[in-house]
Amino acid sequence: MTNWYSTHDFSRLPLSSDSALPALSVIALDNLALITAVGADTISYLQGQLTCDLVSLDKTQSTLAAHCDAKGKVWSAMRLFHHNDGIAYVQPASIAEKQLAEIKKYAVFSKIAFELSEQVLIGVAGEKADNAVQSRFIGEGKVRATQTGTAVQIEDNRWLLAINAEEADTLISELGDRCVLSDSSLWDLHELRAAIPAVELVNTNEFIPQSLNLQALDGISFKKGCYTGQETVARAKYRGINKRAAYLLEGEATETPKAGDVFDRSVGENWRTGGTVLSGYRFDDGKALALVVLPNNLDDDSQFRLPETEVLWHKVALPYSLEEA
Repeated sequence: MTNWYSTHDFSRLPLSSDSALPALSVIALDNLALITAVGADTISYLQGQLTCDLVSLDKTQSTLAAHCDAKGKVWSAMRLFHHNDGIAYVQPASIAEKQLAEIKKYAVFSKIAFELSEQVLIGVAGEKADNAVQSRFIGEGKVRATQTGTAVQIEDNRWLLAINAEEADTLISELGDRCVLSDSSLWDLHELRAAIPAVELVNTNEFIPQSLNLQALDGISFKKGCYTGQETVARAKYRGINKRAAYLLEGEATETPKAGDVFDRSVGENWRTGGTVLSGYRFDDGKALALVVLPNNLDDDSQFRLPETEVLWHKVALPYSLEEA
């Protein structure tokens, strides 16, 4: 991995649960990995490996997707976009080596080359982010070419940039005192509030895509042809076999909930192991958020707690609907 991130002061911002976020921040995404795929068979090969419809992906759009094993369990959840001469996707760095080995297994007879990129990944976020990015990278849509890479709009006023170190240096220099530098925890908070799932190494091959809400985030195509794990994904939709979903929980914690941690859930007067953490964030005042895979038939007033603690957590509304169209 590039050592570029150590050349700038990316540090954790002191935030309480009622703090206003910076109007403009540049965020080090050194917890993520960028994989590039180039070659004549790139689109067709990935179309047969991932849950999204890459054939229909416009160059001005990005998409979420899952890479599954043959049983439909998710190796990784990723964001894909057109990048330079091919396709790129971003996923947690912890899973990158394993996922890359798996997706290359069947590529030996295809004209496609995968690479773990050395480009820099940074986020630009805050109420002034759209103006800061759109004024620098000309074009239309949510994916725009930069001098050396790509700028991808995740949501309003939040962008992910995959660029060379020199271009990243120039951007930070031009923004100057107008922006705040932050470590990846601020990006984690944004992703949590958007309830976008991440699959770290500890959670790989544990969940089907619908348990991560990818169908609600347009990360699954039910109209494309076959792909690895497609049979399980289709059964989950048409036969209702999926019994889990990802929910946002809010509570208090002495430490940040991390991927792989478990929550207990209330069942009458008793407690049972009830969910697996995908990601979490803890504010400086002790309040915390976590995206947790839970049974999807729980009562709205169900309560939750971390094991061996007494502090109760509760669900908060997702920013999207899980109801099937």
